[in-house]
Amino acid sequence: MSDTHSLTAEQLTLGYGDRTVIEDLDLVVPAGRITAIVGANACGKSTLLRSMSRLLAPRGGRVLLDGRAVHGMPAKELARTLGLLPQSPIAPEGITVADLVGRGRHPHQGIFSRWSREDDAAVAAALEATQTTALADRAVDELSGGQRQRVWIAMALAQHTDVLLLDEPTTFLDVSHQIEVLDLLTDLNRTRGTTVVMVLHDLNMAARYADHLVALAAGRVHAAGAPADVLTVDTVRAVFELECRVIVDPTSGTPLMLPIGRHHMTADEPVAAGGRAG
Repeated sequence: MSDTHSLTAEQLTLGYGDRTVIEDLDLVVPAGRITAIVGANACGKSTLLRSMSRLLAPRGGRVLLDGRAVHGMPAKELARTLGLLPQSPIAPEGITVADLVGRGRHPHQGIFSRWSREDDAAVAAALEATQTTALADRAVDELSGGQRQRVWIAMALAQHTDVLLLDEPTTFLDVSHQIEVLDLLTDLNRTRGTTVVMVLHDLNMAARYADHLVALAAGRVHAAGAPADVLTVDTVRAVFELECRVIVDPTSGTPLMLPIGRHHMTADEPVAAGGRAG
């Protein structure tokens, strides 16, 4: 169960070339819960996720998994505990869906070990969960964008890690498939205790599916906590420079952000009202 694993960032500073993207960031990911990271474009969401999976080395500070710096851990050992679905993964030319999903099992293979029934079961379960079983023999580069995204998610599921990082997992998916993927991740969290950390653009989806919400602004954590405490009028204004209302979703009971356009303002209702859902 992943609730035995801790994932934290301490005074983390990240960047590319002469540009600093994240500076002195501290973050504690709640174990065994779903965390959604939100923020405006170029605020550092994907950069943070890349460093947490050790794809990007920090300029300062560190990322710790169970108290150990991830950048000092052997790659295969890390991959057995922590999996990543990046924003724009690239599949080898001509590879089939089944073969790509099967690559999620590589961290569990030893030098002399052979493909096992357990590996077959993990791949089959991942394909079924993402509704891609019928695509198993198709070449990945022949699929639509939405189909490819579900196949990449299947590969991440087949890796069978206790901590799963996903950068925009609903990219290219229509609304119904977005819901299916987020429901799938929720089921994974509830049944296996998998710690899920995902970057999402849709604030309302993030508030609905996450237990813990992290709002980034200018490379720092602006707010973190329960969705009802983070998704507020003041936070949306500060992080997205957007005026809105926040109400309680009558279906889910989670905060629901309603943007206010200039043409929808009324003279007797100022848009600067603060506060939060509820």
